[in-house]
Amino acid sequence: MKRKIELKNIKGTYDYLPNEQKIRNYINDTLKEIFEKYGYQPLETPIICYYDLLAGKYDESNDLLNEIYKLTDQGKRKLGLRYDLTVPFAKCITITKDLRLPFKRYEIGKVFRDGPVKTGRDREFIQCDVDVVGINGQMIEAELISLFIEGYNKLGIDVIVRYNSRKLMAGLIVEQGIKDNLVSNVITIIDKLDKIDEIELLKEFEKLNIDNNQAKELLSIFKLDLGEINKKYQNTTNQLIKEGLLELNELESYITEYKDNVSFTATLARGQDYYTGNVFEVYAKNNELSCSLGGGGRYDNMITDFINDGNIYPAVGISFGLSTIFEILRKRDEFKNKSLIDIYIIPLNTKKQSLSLANKLRNLGYKVDLEMNDRKVKKCFEYANKENIPYVIVLGEDEINNNYFNLKDMVTGEQIKITDIDMIKDIIKR
Repeated sequence: MKRKIELKNIKGTYDYLPNEQKIRNYINDTLKEIFEKYGYQPLETPIICYYDLLAGKYDESNDLLNEIYKLTDQGKRKLGLRYDLTVPFAKCITITKDLRLPFKRYEIGKVFRDGPVKTGRDREFIQCDVDVVGINGQMIEAELISLFIEGYNKLGIDVIVRYNSRKLMAGLIVEQGIKDNLVSNVITIIDKLDKIDEIELLKEFEKLNIDNNQAKELLSIFKLDLGEINKKYQNTTNQLIKEGLLELNELESYITEYKDNVSFTATLARGQDYYTGNVFEVYAKNNELSCSLGGGGRYDNMITDFINDGNIYPAVGISFGLSTIFEILRKRDEFKNKSLIDIYIIPLNTKKQSLSLANKLRNLGYKVDLEMNDRKVKKCFEYANKENIPYVIVLGEDEINNNYFNLKDMVTGEQIKITDIDMIKDIIKR
């Protein structure tokens, strides 16, 4: 007796049909072009990793660890599906001998998180990352912000890049008398400041035994802008605050030309604890989606700790969220009715000649589909209209005998007689 199989996708995973996938391919191709323009090289890392690599130094209660898809192989080894492309990149740098630094790479690949599902947040999704190892300072961070802005502009999305410093956040928290072992938890709460109301935040602080007055003072500090924080702590002896402000101010000096597309946000933390310095998140200016479209930051300790040879291996990277970009572009008219086929050929007892013509047109660079099921001409034209194919050729015996064919423009209805195949270039271009 056959087992009954439930045919459906796991929640947060999807089949992308041609009209959807062509948009996703367009996003990938556009970003690859931008990444290579900035000198980043392609890299691919495994989807399956050792669990210990993914877990790193996280506490078992960390939300991110709870979202890792865990599995074992036949050798009973503990494995997991990667939740981002940064950790596998760090592993690759560590185990690759004689790699010249600085090293700049891009990778576009699937990652997996067993978390809540909502628009722009799936369980299986593609990240489009660039990372660089071996460069200190904020000049490279400014270049990544430039890459962010140019990449999204190329995709037709006007964005704002928010930035902050994890170092500054930690310093401001310690300055208020919070114990070191609570800093990471407090950062997680502060990161929710623009997501939940203050009453809920104060309840979160209570769980850490931080009283209301101390919590309110913290929140008031994280509502200051960068100029106010600079003024308030200009004479501080807190090393984390000093370094955080130094790095943020240097970054600001590099990104003045992008003032309409950047914004300091004191509460921005990013979810991963591996960030050590400045962090970034990208949002659509017109709020087409409320969630972030991408993010990243500096993580100087990860590769340094992996290699552990006494040297420092500074690293910084950013990620474009393909799923969120896709959700924006799929609603736009220019992507709804665009065909990947340039020309559709309908043979009338001319299959061999039609196949030969199709190949000649393909050699000229056109995308050509060929009717092979002997459907009636009327049905073929209905198909071409539904698929928004711009040009159709009906090739019959008369056309073959007289060395010509008619190219029909499906938008205007005009038919152009083609006696030399090279004529088609000017006609389609026009």
